[in-house]
Amino acid sequence: MTDPTQDLIFRDAEASDIREILDLIINGVPPGAPPRIEDAPLENYKAAFTAITEDPNHRLIVGELGGQVVATMQMIVIPTLPNGGMTRMELESVHVSPEFRGGGIGRKLLDLAVEYAREKNAGVIQLTSNKSRKDAHRFYERFGFAQSHEGFKLYL
Repeated sequence: MTDPTQDLIFRDAEASDIREILDLIINGVPPGAPPRIEDAPLENYKAAFTAITEDPNHRLIVGELGGQVVATMQMIVIPTLPNGGMTRMELESVHVSPEFRGGGIGRKLLDLAVEYAREKNAGVIQLTSNKSRKDAHRFYERFGFAQSHEGFKLYL
């Protein structure tokens, strides 16, 4: 039996991927949550994309299968003082297209994150996940992540 993800390609995102990345984020809304809308002017997203891709501590990637963007993840390297000056890596906007979940793409995405974190000498990878995304929580725990902290946000 062949691996359905054998043709999966991970690459750095390009500006032409912005719409597909936003679609993944929109489709990643937890069950029962209100629909997510990403309808700001395209210039806003292009400016954010440029800021991300020009910052050496950020890397935005997409996973492509058969020419279709099916996954995305932003990796952020954070130098810190605690724990002997340990470098951390934050994962942001980890999304796999709903029709491709459960097929190994998420695991390959996180394997890539671990490899990149090691390249950057990070001692820990951290992420947040919406409290209602129970399937995602089980996935992260099976991968080895532990729920060690409570998260807080202050919208401005």
